[in-house]
Amino acid sequence: MIKILITDKLAKEGIELLKSMKDVEPVVKTGISPEELISIIGEYDGLIVRSETKVTAKVLEKPGKLRGIARAGAGVDNIDVPMATKKGILVMNTPGGNTLSAAEHTMALMLGMSRHIAPASTKFKGGVWDKKSFMGNQLNNKVLGIIGLGRIGMAVAKMATGFNMKILGYDPVATPPDAEKLGIQITDNLEKIFKEADYITVHVPKNDKTLNMIGEAQLKMMKPTTRLINCARGGIINEDALYDALENKTIAAAALDVFTEEPPVKNKRYEKIANLLVTPHLGASTEEAQVEVAIEAAQILADFLKTGAIKNAVNAPATGGATPPVVNLYATLAKRIGTLVGAIGGGQIKKVELQYRGAIAEHSVGLITSSFQIGLLQPYSDDPVNIVNASALAKEKGISIDVTKNPEAKNVASGFGAKVTTANGTCTFTGTVFSDKIMRIIEINGFDVELTPADNIMIIFNDDKPGVIGAVGTVLGKHGINIQTMGVGQKAAEKKAILAVSLDAMPDEKAVKEIKELGFVNEVHLCKLG
Repeated sequence: MIKILITDKLAKEGIELLKSMKDVEPVVKTGISPEELISIIGEYDGLIVRSETKVTAKVLEKPGKLRGIARAGAGVDNIDVPMATKKGILVMNTPGGNTLSAAEHTMALMLGMSRHIAPASTKFKGGVWDKKSFMGNQLNNKVLGIIGLGRIGMAVAKMATGFNMKILGYDPVATPPDAEKLGIQITDNLEKIFKEADYITVHVPKNDKTLNMIGEAQLKMMKPTTRLINCARGGIINEDALYDALENKTIAAAALDVFTEEPPVKNKRYEKIANLLVTPHLGASTEEAQVEVAIEAAQILADFLKTGAIKNAVNAPATGGATPPVVNLYATLAKRIGTLVGAIGGGQIKKVELQYRGAIAEHSVGLITSSFQIGLLQPYSDDPVNIVNASALAKEKGISIDVTKNPEAKNVASGFGAKVTTANGTCTFTGTVFSDKIMRIIEINGFDVELTPADNIMIIFNDDKPGVIGAVGTVLGKHGINIQTMGVGQKAAEKKAILAVSLDAMPDEKAVKEIKELGFVNEVHLCKLG
């Protein structure tokens, strides 16, 4: 008998589904203390949670029979995924269950702003019949700018076409195959959306690349009639900059369902801004969404526990001893190269070409390819990317991976190469593993280098002049940062060079600013690989 513990309130449909399954016993224990969860968790094969239960390292320290955890929802912040992976426990989520609810809430906020629903209702209930103060705007024929064309962004686009809106779309990673079929005008230039759209909605994950994506400068580009919506994550739109823009009538209105701090305590400026519509993170709060994620969580967990089938995994089972050590090393190298490509390349990904040469080409390279995808795509995803979901995520974003294998060695006995074409150009990396144990990057954008892909990497493209190493080293030393390894390369005919270093700490903004101000520096890229 497979026993599944449910510790958060779950829609009854999910529980009934488990009860209907042969040899599956669901046990509901909501509101239990962390101590009780620790004491009983080992008695169960599976666990289903929502956001209330905290599945900490202590809970997972002695997992007993536990083999799988399902989160009825998208986020897994309340689950210690690294500890689960270490213990061989699969963690799954239900990222698609709230897609339509979040998209519909986006449209509701759009309509609410346009027709002044909330203030008109409040005034009317207060005894005032006032039509003149609430002249609205229709959505028909307006330009909707959608930033982020994932599941929710595409769902919003489909709904908006029903209102005869013109869709202008941007995605920081790649364009979904169905976007143009839907009539979305794709742009690589965010400024085009800021300048031309009547409505702008964001549907990107929150990370270093998207934090404060829309701030004072971007708001000033918008038309005074623009209306802005955020149902994604708080902090993608800088709240203070938005509040200033609304008070100064730089833009017409905004609607927020998410905030940097939830619930907001420190910043409550929204309370006094008339042209701002706010809701308390209601994007996924529909009965239908909760039923859907409950059923999906129950189904995928039961399938895994009964048959081993894996769906929506956010971590991966251990590869075991069957994988040759050199393949595992190349997988680590490929993941780090993918991360570096993301840091240097920039822009929408158009094409990815991977090449295996020499000895490594004689092995199965699926793990290595997936590891490269993990490094490349993780900064653009809220959910953990792993060898289970990396290929599916790339396909969802319209990214094709062309893989070639050539057993004939080239510059080294064995090598892994990546060529990624983006909206900003082409980025290339080549790496190798020497003596089956030492990882090195040996080429970056046509420059021959020798770089150890350690935790903290800084890559500088510069004019080929004397004194570069000394000047950069002086700035780093001034800020207490040591260079651990260094690679240099040059293109003499172009009078260009590269300085690639691994550091014992990541430089702060002040140090980076000083390096950028050195006369010979063209580009500075930082990347944390640890």
